[in-house]
Amino acid sequence: MEPHENTGHPRRWGILAVLVISLLVVVLDNTILNVALRTLADPVHGLGASQGELEWSINSYTLVFAGLLFTFGVLGDRFGRRRFLLIGLVLFGLSSLLSAYAQDPGQLIAARALMGVGGAAIMPVTLSIISNVFDPRERGRAIGVWAGAVGLAVAIGPILGGALLEHYWWGSVFLINVPVVAAGVVLVALLVPESRDPRPGRVDLLGVLLSVVGLVALTYGIIDGGEHGFDRPVVWASILGGLAVLTWFVAHERRSEHPSLDVRLFRVPRFAAPVAIVGLIFFAAMGVMFFSSFYLQLVRGYSPLQTGLLFLPFAGAQLIFAPRSAAMVRRYGGKAVAVVGLVLTVLALGAFAFVDASTPIWVVLVFFFLQGAGMANIMPPATESIMSALPREKAGVGSAVSNTVRQVAGALGVAVLGSVLSAVYREDIASAVDGLPAPAREAANESISGAYAAAGQLGPAAPELIAAANDSFVSAMHWAAALSAVVAALGILIVLRWMPGRAAEAPAAASVVGEPELAGTA
Repeated sequence: MEPHENTGHPRRWGILAVLVISLLVVVLDNTILNVALRTLADPVHGLGASQGELEWSINSYTLVFAGLLFTFGVLGDRFGRRRFLLIGLVLFGLSSLLSAYAQDPGQLIAARALMGVGGAAIMPVTLSIISNVFDPRERGRAIGVWAGAVGLAVAIGPILGGALLEHYWWGSVFLINVPVVAAGVVLVALLVPESRDPRPGRVDLLGVLLSVVGLVALTYGIIDGGEHGFDRPVVWASILGGLAVLTWFVAHERRSEHPSLDVRLFRVPRFAAPVAIVGLIFFAAMGVMFFSSFYLQLVRGYSPLQTGLLFLPFAGAQLIFAPRSAAMVRRYGGKAVAVVGLVLTVLALGAFAFVDASTPIWVVLVFFFLQGAGMANIMPPATESIMSALPREKAGVGSAVSNTVRQVAGALGVAVLGSVLSAVYREDIASAVDGLPAPAREAANESISGAYAAAGQLGPAAPELIAAANDSFVSAMHWAAALSAVVAALGILIVLRWMPGRAAEAPAAASVVGEPELAGTA
């Protein structure tokens, strides 16, 4: 084969468009959910969900999603990527219907977990198919478009969710997934070619089980501690037990002949450094997005639709910069582009530590734009670095690792930063609610949403409670934002120390890992 010949599929750009639609249904759902949190917390117009239940409505999806990505990445490589994409889309649509008609927070959490199964079948195969149908010289550009689709979903989700919540009941934010799924199923069946690994390995059932149990236990302990306090043995038993199971998982993966995650890949800087960056940045960013929705809707008084529109600068920056990041990497190198992106993200996240109830809203919009621009210049080069460390037939491995780390880090970010937010809020508001009736005091102590609900029953005392709740929430937001900026800043150190520069040659993953099955070429 001549070096100049393009080895990509003739319909590769049409296929990419179909994969973007499939990706939209996964990302759209989570961005819509962000603006629906306040409504879900409302006992009259929603489900009366507590702060912990709201976090679990996000984390039940992400934990199942992350726990099954390993399995579905391997199964997709073995039995057919298009087949798993179709299965995932259908399951995602059905679980969206169940979520829309949930009667209580528990049912919603369960339906969201089932939705995570569908998402786990969709997400890894989209990147695997991109790696399979695109020539390596075009793969960076294609991944930039794929990452830009996340920005599109971030733009559409909050606006669409806000518009639906203003005119329909809360379940409509899940029903909107159904037509997107239907379009995706038809287009995938018509355009996307089937592909699979010619030499698949066995499914690592023990590894999958350990990863799911460990992640659920760890995150449950963090969420429960944030909601009810970290001074109870059950919380630390859950956290330490989760860490112990995850340690067992790593040890098992090192010994397994067919691991879900080949942990030896993390000895390859081109693979390990971007994986760490993705984890840190999503840990920081998802926690900030979680409390930003409450800040805009409660402290600042914006409607769900207005809140969705206020997230547009973040999404717009993603749409502008993500597709162009591949060209920036070619010109300046992945290390330089990632450092600039991380610096912008750290500045934007840290800036929320100085935002209060009277900060001009245009200033907040600037911070959102900077965060979007920063993340748009982190994800594509990081994802391309991860995917290029493996041959085409093992694309499912790189895709599963990248997406698992992203989802797990996002779930832990919501859990940890949400716990910090809850703990600081409760401590700050305690003195202000001492004189309230017991039901109102308990509701106000739980969350700012509870304080607003309690204020509706207090008459003349309501303004004082709302002011105290806003002050306590803003103070808690400052602590959470500062922690998120510190976490993201660690990524800068990792890039400078370990991520290969422009002139660095990509090391062969197979030679480091020592796996014959990874030694193939694209």
